Amino acid sequence: MGRVFEKRKHKMFARYSKMSRAFTKFGKEIHIAVKAGGTDPDSNSRLRAIIANAKAANMPKANIDAAINRASAKDGKDMEEIAYEGKGPHGVAMIIETATDNPTRTIANLRAHFNKTGGQMMVSGSLDFLFERKGIFRIPAEGINPEDFELEMIDYGMEELEDDGEGHFMISVPFTEFGAMQKGLEERKIEILNAELQRIPTTQAELTDEQIADFEKLMERLDEDDDVTNVWHNLH
Repeated sequence: MGRVFEKRKHKMFARYSKMSRAFTKFGKEIHIAVKAGGTDPDSNSRLRAIIANAKAANMPKANIDAAINRASAKDGKDMEEIAYEGKGPHGVAMIIETATDNPTRTIANLRAHFNKTGGQMMVSGSLDFLFERKGIFRIPAEGINPEDFELEMIDYGMEELEDDGEGHFMISVPFTEFGAMQKGLEERKIEILNAELQRIPTTQAELTDEQIADFEKLMERLDEDDDVTNVWHNLH
């Protein structure tokens, strides 16, 4: 009975730990969005999208409001968004997006993560060309005719419309059309369940199970780093 309880407690701790890291990430994204466009989601489309994503991840409204208040405080620290590039174990191409108030700390931590797991930090621009930046939106599929909808939204930059098999459509647009698609969906009163900018790899790396285990060690370290907001890689 004691072992069962310990296993349950460990799983619960891991779940809440992961949720806490997600809330930290959203808090930083909210901070940057507020600094760039103000505290009003109605006039700040980026903040509006982040709040929708945070709510979808079950971030409490009180936490969201607190993050907005902290960002708007005069004595609040400035955050920078910086993307770093690196090769993970066995040559996996990676881009690490960060939000930080101390770039010196962030790059030092990233170098340590890569060095200790057999990876290598790279010069900016050396791997970025291996990824395409896309805007990805998830919306409810109910009540939408795919053919009509595609024709209607092509003027807003839609490239692809895919059914995820779980009652949602996934819309992809070029990076530059993210704002236009968000506006188009909102004008049509279509609920945006999630909206984010992704880096899609143009090539894929193949690793053995043993090599993947090496790569996962690096991913675990990056996942626990509070300055890291997103990690993109080309591992198949």
